Amino acid sequence: MTEPGPARVHSTAVVAESAVLGEGTRVGPYCVIGADVTIGRDCEIGPHAVLEGPTRIGNGNRIFQFASIGAPPQDTKYRGEPTRLEIGDRNVFREGVTAHRGTAGGAGITRIGSDGLYMAYSHVAHDCEIGNHVMMANGAALAGHVTIEDHAIVGGLVAIHQHTRIGESAMLGGGAMVVMDILPFCTAVGDRARLAGVNVIGIKRRGFDDAAIRAVRSAYRLLFQSKLKLEEALLRIRAEQPGSPEVDRMVRFIEGSKRGICR
Repeated sequence: MTEPGPARVHSTAVVAESAVLGEGTRVGPYCVIGADVTIGRDCEIGPHAVLEGPTRIGNGNRIFQFASIGAPPQDTKYRGEPTRLEIGDRNVFREGVTAHRGTAGGAGITRIGSDGLYMAYSHVAHDCEIGNHVMMANGAALAGHVTIEDHAIVGGLVAIHQHTRIGESAMLGGGAMVVMDILPFCTAVGDRARLAGVNVIGIKRRGFDDAAIRAVRSAYRLLFQSKLKLEEALLRIRAEQPGSPEVDRMVRFIEGSKRGICR
């Protein structure tokens, strides 16, 4: 196995002197990489991509043509404060993807985890917190301060309201308009989005065993199909399934909701 060599930059690219490029990284034609951008090892930056800083990008990322990564936030309150964007490892950002830096009102940082797929023209707004193994399909858009947990899937043309949370392994159907928090392990569809059941296929693919799936389904039935009040359903869930980490995850998510839970 050969060791990676120095970064390779196309002669037509414009790279600021303060930018840092890791070993093995390739920068394509007509790219613009601004000041205070750090790119890790073995990344590939496609033609005409624009990267602005302060931005930190990990190892093994692939950024396709015309993507805009690290631009200032689209927030009328932003006045040029020093905010940043941080991206993990092994993500794919397809054509025209936009990801913006944070704002002073959101702790100054937008974070994107590792191993994600961001399809063409999807948008990550200021101050979003995105976990690992997240997929955003074509044209999906996040408003500011959105949280997306690990393994969530956001369908094409989905729009998510600011400050909304999307739970672990949740799946949003194409075109959903999401204005309330989506519970972990569930699917949601429609305008305005409503729950459509448990994301059984998704959690099976993650390796959840039959007992875990039964526990999630049982909790879902108590929460949304039993006609119990939310507080009563939570009491029943705690009493009947005290040892399920997946159900505990659902309960904690509900308890931490500020916008309310999608029903």
